[in-house]
Amino acid sequence: MTNTAVSSASSTLDQHALAPALLERLASHVTATGGAITIPAPFTGEALAELPLTTDEDVRRAFDTAREAQRGWSCLPVKDRVRPFLRMVDTLVDRREEILDIIQWETGKARRHAYEEFLDVAMCTLYYARRAAKLLGPRRRQGALPIVTRTRELRHPKGVVGLISPWNYPFSLGTSDIVPALMAGNAVVHKPDTQTCLSSLWALDLLIELGLPKNLWQVIVGDPAEIGDPLLDNADYVAFTGSTRGGRTIAAKVADRLVGYSLELGGKNPMIVLDDADLDRTARGAVRACFTNAGQLCVSIERLYVHEHIYDAFAAKLVDQVKAIKLGADFSFDTQMGSLTYQRQLETVTRQVEQAVRAGADVLAGGRSRPDLGPLFFEPTVLAGVTGEMELCAGETFGPVVALYSYRGEDEVVAHANDTPYGLNASVWTRDVARGRRLAARIHAGTVNINEGYGAAFASYDAPMGGVKQSGVGRRHGAEGILKYTEVQAIASQHYVDLEPPGSMPYGRYADMLASTIKAMKRFRIR
Repeated sequence: MTNTAVSSASSTLDQHALAPALLERLASHVTATGGAITIPAPFTGEALAELPLTTDEDVRRAFDTAREAQRGWSCLPVKDRVRPFLRMVDTLVDRREEILDIIQWETGKARRHAYEEFLDVAMCTLYYARRAAKLLGPRRRQGALPIVTRTRELRHPKGVVGLISPWNYPFSLGTSDIVPALMAGNAVVHKPDTQTCLSSLWALDLLIELGLPKNLWQVIVGDPAEIGDPLLDNADYVAFTGSTRGGRTIAAKVADRLVGYSLELGGKNPMIVLDDADLDRTARGAVRACFTNAGQLCVSIERLYVHEHIYDAFAAKLVDQVKAIKLGADFSFDTQMGSLTYQRQLETVTRQVEQAVRAGADVLAGGRSRPDLGPLFFEPTVLAGVTGEMELCAGETFGPVVALYSYRGEDEVVAHANDTPYGLNASVWTRDVARGRRLAARIHAGTVNINEGYGAAFASYDAPMGGVKQSGVGRRHGAEGILKYTEVQAIASQHYVDLEPPGSMPYGRYADMLASTIKAMKRFRIR
């Protein structure tokens, strides 16, 4: 049986319908005086919510309001700033069903994939709430000269951060970036994708309820062509997650102002199956790595390289599992894959698959849309025989499609894995983890997972996550994930002696003394 469909009866959808009072309250948090826009539900294509639109003047007003709120917020001790976020962790757990429903309605993803967003926000928030005071606190640094020079490093907030978050993981990639920015003492003007504003507005509503100053996090809604420039023109720092094309535009725009930025961009991520891999475990892992959120995940796998000795056996296991994936517009954890979010994504996936098949690629599983399930469903698809002239070979698909390749040796597969302008994520599967680590170190990617597709590295919040090459600049998570929202300042005080010749000592003699001091510091390991 191919791609079992889960029932999407209207009664099931009705049971999880979003209350009009909730939608009205969330809409009230948008900084906007313009018209209105209707958000469709990807599951059905019907209207989900109506939100007000932000004008360019509204954006400027949002920055003014945020700056005023930020002055008082930045003066609070870090331990006071983290309190709403510590409360948020417990409340998220207790009220997770609310946010899961919202995420599914606005994105069309399966509930298990919405749950990953909840987990990410809860765990990332807890990580920074526990560590923010230490990471942001003053630090002693080695002075110019031992004892007589005393140096401290201070961290100050940037001011107002302009944050642009994407539609594919709206709760996760919005809230989990905003949380450390706020903890660092900043205010935020946030432009979520218009289709997926509700989850961000829910997070804002929750934090205000838990004690966050109301004006500190401003949400603006609208077309980037209308409100993008005033956002970039007024931000003290810009954080962006989205396409490589969008990242280039932002970098060029803020360059004139010498404003800092971080960009997490596209990927064409490889998975390498070594000849000693556990085939059953690897096939199960590949399903998650390739088809989570219908492949609409920046770190998902789109290129799958399998050693020639196990290629046929692995391909058979993978295809069987892909054909058994349960699809549906459903609020049950049993559903394994949901809908695409945008019509344009369905068109991209359809175009790339059809073009590849016309050029000679073989469809091993899937390969077609499923309008019987909903307007934006596409089957999880495995292709073989993909070659360089096909758009799907090198271009990011961002959908439920993976190309299967065989290889002979490690040098060959590393060359294939690195033959891309992207470098976001990669995956290696082997029974020999030491071997996997050696190979992983040769792959040009910001994160590499061994015996996992993406989650092990992404959810290791103490380690930085981000891309190399055209997959981005900067990192989220780890110390850098919060320190990037700060300006660092060094304050040094001089004691007992000055940094000039004492008394009437000739400068030449003083110079010789300093030179000897360098050798002495080296000898006694003072430096």
